[in-house]
Amino acid sequence: MQLREATEDDLDVLTEFWYALATEMEPYSDLNEVVYDGPDEVPTDGFRRQLYSDDVTNYLVVDDEPVGFVTLRDGEHPSRQWSRYVDVVDLFVTPEHRNRGFGGEVLNRVQEMARERGCDHLKVSCEWDNEDARRFYTDHGFEEKQVQFVQRLAE
Repeated sequence: MQLREATEDDLDVLTEFWYALATEMEPYSDLNEVVYDGPDEVPTDGFRRQLYSDDVTNYLVVDDEPVGFVTLRDGEHPSRQWSRYVDVVDLFVTPEHRNRGFGGEVLNRVQEMARERGCDHLKVSCEWDNEDARRFYTDHGFEEKQVQFVQRLAE
C-alpha cells in the first residue's frame, strides 16, 4: 500500500471516493444530505482548490489501483504546548478493501508525515453515532477529546 499525492489527473477518482464517503455519512444527520444524484454530478472545483492549497493535501490510497483517499489539513494552536497538528479531514477505503489493514496503514503513514512536518499530534472527527469509525480511531490510539456542535442558519 502506498499513499500518493493526488494530482489534477485524479480529480475524477477523488470525486467518486468523496461521493461514496458522503453518501455513507447521510444516515447520521440530515445536515449530511448530499445534493447530487451521483459522482458525475459533483463539481471538481473544491478538490482542484485543495490541490493548490498550502495547508490541505489529498492522497490516494493505492494498492495496484486506488482503493481510497485521505485528506489532511495542517493546523496550529499557537498558544498551546501541543500546538502543531495534522487534521485527518476525510479517510475513505472502498468497502471491498475494508478490514484488510489499509486504514491502519494510512494512519501509520500520516503519523510519519506529521512528525516529519514537526507536528506533535493528530486530530480526526467522525459522526457521533458512527460506532465503526469511533471504534476504528479508538483502536488506533485516538482518544475522545471534545464534542463538535452545529447550528443551522437557514431553513
